[in-house]
Amino acid sequence: MDDRIRFISHQGKRILLVDLSHCKVAELKKISTLVPSFVTAQPKGSVLLLADFTGAEFDREAITILKKGTVFDRPHLKRSAWVGTESLPKVFYENIKSFSQRELPTFKTREEALEWLVGE
Repeated sequence: MDDRIRFISHQGKRILLVDLSHCKVAELKKISTLVPSFVTAQPKGSVLLLADFTGAEFDREAITILKKGTVFDRPHLKRSAWVGTESLPKVFYENIKSFSQRELPTFKTREEALEWLVGE
């Protein structure tokens, strides 16, 4: 599990990678419930977060967990980017954005997301 949520470095900046790629619903739920403890341990407004959902599976309960996490994390985030949202139904994505009152930019690749995260 530790390898699914970890800090990486890109262009000298520290980024929290949440790797949900190819997770079945149960694993996605488990990892998603752990993310806020990593984020809120950091200073407010400091976290660059990259979430990779490539090939992940979702259900309503998983979406509810994601919604709660995006609200709880918000004060600590500087920027966040999502990758691999093709498997996330658009209605769920829009619901998460609306509920969290956050922009959740999506990118085709991790590299694109990383470049955007470190850009000012």
